[in-house]
Amino acid sequence: MRWTLRKKILFGYGITLALGVVVFAWALLNLLRLGRASDEILRENYSAINTAENILDALARQDRAWLNLLLGHKTEGLREAQEYESQFFQWLARAKDDITLEGEEEVQKRIDSGYEAYLANINKLEVIFQLDPIAAHKFYREKVLPSFRAVRDACRDLRQISEKAMVKAGDRAQHIARRAIWSMIGIGIAAVAIGLGFSLILSTRLVQPVLQLMEATQKIGGGQYDVTIPAESSDELGRLAQEFNAMVGKLKGFHDLNLGQVVSEKRKAEAVIQSIDDGIVVVDARFKVTGINRTAARVFGLEPAQAIERHFLDVVGNERIFSYLKQSAETGAVPEIDENNRVFSIQQGESQRHYHFSITPVESEAGSMVGVVLLLRDVTRLKELDRLKTEFVMTASHELRTPLTGIAMSIDLLREQAMGKLDPKEQQLLDAAHEEVQRLKVLVSNLLDLSRIEAGKIEMEFDRVPVQLLFDKAVPPFKAQSDEKSVHLAITLSPGLPRVKADAHKITWVLTNLISNALRYTNNGGQIRLRAENYGPQVHISVGDDGPGIPYEYQTKIFEKFVQVKGDKASGSGLGLAICREIVRAHGGAIWVDSTPGRGSTFTFTLPVSQ
Repeated sequence: MRWTLRKKILFGYGITLALGVVVFAWALLNLLRLGRASDEILRENYSAINTAENILDALARQDRAWLNLLLGHKTEGLREAQEYESQFFQWLARAKDDITLEGEEEVQKRIDSGYEAYLANINKLEVIFQLDPIAAHKFYREKVLPSFRAVRDACRDLRQISEKAMVKAGDRAQHIARRAIWSMIGIGIAAVAIGLGFSLILSTRLVQPVLQLMEATQKIGGGQYDVTIPAESSDELGRLAQEFNAMVGKLKGFHDLNLGQVVSEKRKAEAVIQSIDDGIVVVDARFKVTGINRTAARVFGLEPAQAIERHFLDVVGNERIFSYLKQSAETGAVPEIDENNRVFSIQQGESQRHYHFSITPVESEAGSMVGVVLLLRDVTRLKELDRLKTEFVMTASHELRTPLTGIAMSIDLLREQAMGKLDPKEQQLLDAAHEEVQRLKVLVSNLLDLSRIEAGKIEMEFDRVPVQLLFDKAVPPFKAQSDEKSVHLAITLSPGLPRVKADAHKITWVLTNLISNALRYTNNGGQIRLRAENYGPQVHISVGDDGPGIPYEYQTKIFEKFVQVKGDKASGSGLGLAICREIVRAHGGAIWVDSTPGRGSTFTFTLPVSQ
């Protein structure tokens, strides 16, 4: 028969169950024997004791009846004497029918002879009592009473024989009980010892292959592939050992075949990383640096070997970048970082360098997090160009304001004094020049404001401002224009709205610009919705309209400079929303648009709650 693992386990449980059945059967047998012994005590001895007690009772009552006769109760005494004499003979006859113990027959003969003597003396007593009652009393004491005591003593001996037999039977039952207890203890200990020994043997045979498998697995994990497990049985564990050995052989072959290729690929990857001009830092799931190229090491002022196996913060020391790195490792996704927050600066000697960073998580094929890659791109030159561009725009705008002001004054003077001397075509040209100059003045003013904001040269006068005050300052200038187009301006403020930390003049300019754009794109009879709501540490202020909406391709770049939505109603310099964005950012907030083409647009910006 082929012993499978299942059969071995069932056999082990079967042995344990058989031992339990043996112990249970032996306990049941002893209980039956003890029950039979107890039954024997009750059945054989209780009846004899009860008979002896009844004989004694009938004899005593009979003697008491004769005493009543001597006391003068003749009729009652004779009746009771005859009644109890009959009971005496009945119980005595029952005792003679149940002679089972040694000595009972001799005692019963004594009872018979003694009772005959007692009856003979009673008959004489009855005759004497009729002749001389006083002599009858004397005869009772001298003859009747001794014969009564002899019969009573014999009856007591009969009872004592039954009691001794019961005590002996009780001792025998106790002996049986003690023997049953010790035999059950012995059999129980033997069953436990046999079961424990068998379980140890079976568990050793079952667990030993598993332990060998664990030890071999640990060796393979350590890189040792010359491992085999002896297949000593033909059950499932034996087949498992054979399959494991086959797997180890294949792994060894695969390892020998691919080790050189893996090492080669690793060196290629390291060479690629080292040859990239941008800085690269690779960390594992515990944020230990596992790879860094020379460019990144130079940025942080150390050698690549000095950064390996150190924590990211020990190498980079930037809490903000580490927070994004940690977020990417936890979510497994590229963190959402505002473009203005993607640049960090670091002091290198006497100069300051600027680096644009991006973070990419790395996952295994199983989806587990392997590490995160930080890419650093030197944008110092671009930052410098941006600074120079901003300064140039600011300088150019400042220089253009004076000649534009002079041109505007000249055109206004011509319009006032020479209007009647010009023909219609010349007047039309002069009006067009006036409009273009005004447009240039607005453009130059916006460029100057934007340049100042970007350069950080515009001063913000922060104060604790009620949101209602911002609406009160921004809405009234549009009352006439909205009435002209029959556009309803709806204002909704959440109850209990806290004050905000803001420059009231600058934020009013933002609201004015947003409302102006909404009026421009809202049709006659439309509606503009102004709303302010509190969300934790920020207040969200929004301006919504039911105009044509913004095409999706423009929504991501509408806040950039000189971007205008193409259409019949498009006008302006394309700097208004860019200025709005810079003002809101200077307040520590953000601005965005939610729009569906054909269903209107909603511009929302945030302001911090004033503490």
